[in-house]
Amino acid sequence: MKYGGYPRNSSTSLQTDAPGEREKRWSNQGRGRGNLKSHVKDDVRAGHREDDTVPRGTCQTMCPTVEMHKRESQRRLHRFEMLVGTEKDRRPRADPRRIVKEYSRPAAGKDSAGPADLRPPTVLLKTVCYLIDEVAAAPQLHPWTEVYSFVFDRLRSVKQDMIIQRANGPDCVAILERTVRFLIYASYRLCGEPLRLFDPRINDTHLQENLNWLLECYANGNGPHPNQEEFQALCLLYNLGSHRAMQHIMELPAPLRHSPTLTLAISINRSFLERNPVRLLRLAHRLNFLQACALHRHMTASRKDLLLIYSHGYSSRNCRFPLDALSKLLALEESLTSTLCQVCGVEVNTDQQVVFSKGAFAEPEQGKLCCSFYHNIVSEKQKVLALSNLLHGCI
Repeated sequence: MKYGGYPRNSSTSLQTDAPGEREKRWSNQGRGRGNLKSHVKDDVRAGHREDDTVPRGTCQTMCPTVEMHKRESQRRLHRFEMLVGTEKDRRPRADPRRIVKEYSRPAAGKDSAGPADLRPPTVLLKTVCYLIDEVAAAPQLHPWTEVYSFVFDRLRSVKQDMIIQRANGPDCVAILERTVRFLIYASYRLCGEPLRLFDPRINDTHLQENLNWLLECYANGNGPHPNQEEFQALCLLYNLGSHRAMQHIMELPAPLRHSPTLTLAISINRSFLERNPVRLLRLAHRLNFLQACALHRHMTASRKDLLLIYSHGYSSRNCRFPLDALSKLLALEESLTSTLCQVCGVEVNTDQQVVFSKGAFAEPEQGKLCCSFYHNIVSEKQKVLALSNLLHGCI
């Protein structure tokens, strides 16, 4: 039996960590896969009884009626879900067209969700499309940190319904694709926000889980999967430097592996592993916006690495490097290049020339090197894009 419909444990993520930690993660992944296979074998032995034990959702709305009334009476409605005109009432009313089932953590002694509390995959996909079109991409809803928090929670609820029903098939793939795009975009847009408003580690954990589940659907489900090339490349770019991620790419069928999108992602990954930041930054200009969002968390480290390499290669008392030339290499404005040099201990003189010295380079102090200050290589690609089209993959 194929098991593309089951998500792996979060320890299976293709994250970029220290070598020892990374191997430990993948060691856990192997154990997780073994446990998953044992569950599948149990399902096979159970035969047709599986259809009787796995609940099938019958709720045809984004939020079950029971939950809507319960949250309404307990005043637990989000302002995005309130009926217009009742927001300031003592007990605001829910708008049936806007309220979305919230995530509920499983608890001991709590009854499992029944069919009336579960939304079938078709309804779940409509819910995700609503969250993208009417919430995430709605210009009138702000701040976007609150928009993210709302959408993130409701996507967790969607995922929870999918897991309980062991969802798979085209609707499952479409939901996971939109979820991954949203989480990648959020990792870029909210980079640098206070931890109380956006936790990048939590976002990363859920992104890796959804991405791994999606890749399993590609591997074990029946195609065609027209967006597979896009997400295989996003996986590698987001997990740049991961040997296991690269191994996964090399095990893909040759026609897919040699596609232009994956060829570019592989070249960027090779540049990263070879510590060739000049080539990496040059290739990054060829990425589309979402690919640049996936790569952006590695950009600051690559730029810092470039300054370190040049501090050794051009370390001479009489050598001067033009600031404008360095700015082009770093894909930054001259003012940001100058700031980055100062943070790393590299001198920029009054003639707008960089004085490299291997003894002067220093690792930036904690908090001094803010990634969000150096987003221009990504932001330039967003100018003509509508967020809803981006998250639906219509680019």
